[in-house]
Amino acid sequence: MSAKSAIITGSTSGIGLGIAHKLASQGINLLINGFGKEDEIESIVSHIINKYNVQCLYHSADMSKPEEVEDMVDSALRIYNSVDILVNNAGIQHVAPIDEFPSEKLEAIIRINLLSAFYTIKYTLPSMRAKGSGRVINIASAHGLVASPFKSAYVAAKHGIVGLTKSVALEVAEQGITVNAICPGYVKTPLVLGQVADTAKTRGISETSVIKDILLAQHANKKFVEIEQVASLVAFLCSKDADPITGTAIPIDCGWTAH
Repeated sequence: MSAKSAIITGSTSGIGLGIAHKLASQGINLLINGFGKEDEIESIVSHIINKYNVQCLYHSADMSKPEEVEDMVDSALRIYNSVDILVNNAGIQHVAPIDEFPSEKLEAIIRINLLSAFYTIKYTLPSMRAKGSGRVINIASAHGLVASPFKSAYVAAKHGIVGLTKSVALEVAEQGITVNAICPGYVKTPLVLGQVADTAKTRGISETSVIKDILLAQHANKKFVEIEQVASLVAFLCSKDADPITGTAIPIDCGWTAH
């Protein structure tokens, strides 16, 4: 995969950062994007460059703003001449009953979790078509396949990502471009683990109970998905062996959607 380039949204922490490390380890130049303190982001960029001997750029695009998304893609094209891999990972969450769901949270979730992927794909496809190859990988969720209460906006956005994946895959299937979605269950990220103690305190139960009976209630094996496991699936979908795989929504959910 040497000399290829990738845009990974929401990649300054968690799953996105894990994907960035995985692709960089295979010699792929990166443009990363996400929130964080300036010095922390600079440290991430320099670490990737020095560890993997690849180029790594950071773009601060607000994924809710199409004009900033377009500028991010243009920046990658100016530096790398093409975008070979696009990983749409940026996402936010809010939990509330639908009749109490704040309008601004709904708008933000749809814009960042769904519309940003629409725009990144729109702006990167011409480069992929010109090369006759490309990989688009959308990080959806098990909630792109099944629902949970109080997550109406998130579930709607993730179902939308799965539909977007299928539609675009059919559009570009004869042009050497594959488009797939990955649907993880609960992934062991610092953000998720950081919520355990707060939830235990709020509900008056142990942290072990929070993990087993709340977070992992739908996981048949009662284990988290690991960041590295998601990143490895992304890397496989970027490989030559994955040429026949397109238009799919691949669960990596510890048996959640088998129920």
